[in-house]
Amino acid sequence: MQTLKARFALLVGGAALVVVLAAGALLAALHASEVALERSLAAQARLDLLTELSGRLSDYGLASIDAVNAPALGRGRIAAARAEVERALQTVDERIGREAAGAATPLERNEMATRSRPVARLRAALSLLDRQVDAALQREESAARTDAVRGALNGFGAITGPALSFLVEAERRAVDAASAEARALTNRLRLGAVAAALAAFGALLVLHRAATRPVLRHLDAIREAASAIGRGELETRLPRQGRDELGLLVAGFNRMAGRLSRRERRVAADRAALEETIAARTADLRAANARLEDIDQARRRFFTDVSHELRTPLTVILGECDIALRTLPPGDTALRAGLLAIRKRAQGLHRRVEDMLRVARSEAGQLELDLRPVSLLPILSEAVEGFASLARSRGVALAFEPAPADVEVRGDPEWLRQIVEGLIDNALRHAAGATRINVALATLGSTARISVTDDGAGFPAEGAALFERFARAGGYGPAGFGIGLALARWVTERHEGAVGLETGPDGRGARVVLDLPMEGRERAA
Repeated sequence: MQTLKARFALLVGGAALVVVLAAGALLAALHASEVALERSLAAQARLDLLTELSGRLSDYGLASIDAVNAPALGRGRIAAARAEVERALQTVDERIGREAAGAATPLERNEMATRSRPVARLRAALSLLDRQVDAALQREESAARTDAVRGALNGFGAITGPALSFLVEAERRAVDAASAEARALTNRLRLGAVAAALAAFGALLVLHRAATRPVLRHLDAIREAASAIGRGELETRLPRQGRDELGLLVAGFNRMAGRLSRRERRVAADRAALEETIAARTADLRAANARLEDIDQARRRFFTDVSHELRTPLTVILGECDIALRTLPPGDTALRAGLLAIRKRAQGLHRRVEDMLRVARSEAGQLELDLRPVSLLPILSEAVEGFASLARSRGVALAFEPAPADVEVRGDPEWLRQIVEGLIDNALRHAAGATRINVALATLGSTARISVTDDGAGFPAEGAALFERFARAGGYGPAGFGIGLALARWVTERHEGAVGLETGPDGRGARVVLDLPMEGRERAA
C-alpha cells in the first residue's frame, strides 16, 4: 500500500518539476526580451545622438552665417559651435565603437562598421568646411564673404547630407526591427504562457487525482465521524482502510471514541454525585448568608448605638472644658494648655462620632437633606477660616481661590460645609509632606466645581477604593476612620453632583473635585 509520504512526495515533486520548467521558460523569455529591449534602446540612443549632431551642425552653420557681418566677433561663436559639433561627433563615434567592440555576432559587427564610414566622411567634410569658412571670413567685402560661406555650407551639406540621412535611416530601421522583434517575442511568450498554463494545469490535475483525491476522501470520512462524536454519538467507529498513516489515524480515532464513551459514562455518574453535593452546599450557603445578614444588621445597630452613646459624654467633656477655660486664672498656662489639648482631641473625636452616625443614618436611609438655593462663597470661606489656625500650626499654607462671581446651587448648606471641612481635614491629616492646601471655586458651564488640592504625596494606586466606607490605603497618612470620602460622595450624589480624585496640576499631590449643578441651569438653558 502506497503511504501518504510517497503520495505527497509525488505531488510535491511534480509541482516542483512544473515550477522548474516554468521558471526555465520564464528566464529564457526574459533573456530574449532583454536582448530585444537592449537593441531597441541602443538604436534609439544612437538616433538621439545623431539628432543632437544634426542640431549642432545647424548651430555651426548659423554661427558661420552670422559671422559674415562681424568676422572678429563671430569667430568666437564659430569656435564654440565647432567645439559642440566636435563633442557630438566624438560621442557618436565612441558609441558606435563601443557597440562594435561588444557585438555578439559578425553580422552586428558588420552593421556597426557600415556606420563608422559615414561618420569618418562627416569628420573629413567638417575639417574641409572649417578651412573654407576661415578663408571666406578673411575676405574684405561682405558680399564676397557671404557668398563664400554659403557656398562652403552648401558644399558641406551636399557631402554630409547623404551620410547623415544614411545613419538616421539605419538607426530608424534598427529601432523598427527591434520593436518588431519585441512584438513577435511578446506574441510567442503569450502563446507559450497559455500552453505552459494548460500543461501545468493538466499535470497538476493528474497529480491531484492520483495523490490527493483518495486522501481527501478518507479525510472527509474522518471529519464526518468527528462531527458525529461532537454531537454526542460516541459509538461512532470508522472502518480500517490500510496500514498507512491514514489507517493508523483511523485506529487512533476509534480508540479515542471508545475512551470518550467510557469516560462519558463515568462523567454522568460523577455529575449526579456533584449535583447532590452542590445542593447540600447551596443549602449551607443560604444558611450562612442569612447569618451574615443578621450579623450585618446587628453591626449597624451597634454602630448607631455606639455613636449615640459617645455623643453625650463628648458633649459633656467639651462643655466642661469650655467652663474650665473661662474660669481658669490667667496665669495658669500649664493647665490651660492641658485643657486646650483635651478640648481639641474631644472635638476631633466628636467629629468622627458625628461622621459615623451620619454614615450609619445614610446607609439606613434616615437622613433628609434640606435643599434650598445657597451661595457657595460664604460656605467655603467659613470652612477655610475654621481650619486656618490648625493649618498654621502644622506649617501648611491654606488658601482659598473664589470664583470671579458668587455661585449659587441648590443644596443643604450644613452638609456642604461639613464635607468641605472633611476634605480639608483629610488633606491636613493624610497628605504626607504637604506644604500647601488650596480650596478653589470655579464654574464650568452650568456646573459649579469645588476643588481641594494639596502638594503632598498624592493618592495611592488604589485611590478609587478610598470612596468605600472605612477604606484606608496602606501607608497613606496616619490612620483614620476612613469615612470622609464616603460621606462626601454620598452627599454629593444626593445633590445630583459627582466627586472625583485627580493628580495635582504639576504632576504631584492630590486633588478632590466636587461638581454640583448650578441653581437655575434649566432656565439658563
